[in-house]
Amino acid sequence: GVLGNALVSHKRGAEALPILEATVAMARRYSNQNTIITAQSSLSSCLAELDRDDEALVLKREIYATLVATLGPSHEDTLLVGSNVAASLFKLKLYAEHMSFVRDQLLPVAQRSLGADHGLTLVLQTNLAATLADSPQCTRDDLLEAGTIMQGVVKMQRRVFGPEHPRTLLAEGNLSLLRAKLRLVDSS
Repeated sequence: GVLGNALVSHKRGAEALPILEATVAMARRYSNQNTIITAQSSLSSCLAELDRDDEALVLKREIYATLVATLGPSHEDTLLVGSNVAASLFKLKLYAEHMSFVRDQLLPVAQRSLGADHGLTLVLQTNLAATLADSPQCTRDDLLEAGTIMQGVVKMQRRVFGPEHPRTLLAEGNLSLLRAKLRLVDSS
């Protein structure tokens, strides 16, 4: 695992892949659940590095399901892996599934267990807004909803991180882009 991870970190994913695949196979046969999850996470990162995102998504889903079963859906680690699943869905342009997963499963649990001002909750909200705005089926109502979400994120980011924090500035930039997109839709 260590050699494979080192190769991935040096952008040598093709060389790391067989090592990490063997590590996962060995972990499944001889190790505990935590070791298996760690090995799967490394392999998933390698696959993503190689632009094999569909295969990485399969592993991320498996890790998420395992964590839901062992730690519960409200554990921070489970939510973080769920966020990684959502990011893969977005990258693969599986917008409807992303929206459903974030809106119906991850975000309500994150808000309840971590709080509305937790960084991961804010990331999930930002990702939901981006999916609403970037979906090919995006409507004016979707843009309005995305704008409302981002206004809340910006307000919370300012309160939690301060007005000059990079996360706050990024959220403000995203909100500006959403507003510009809405103006463009309204002018057509």
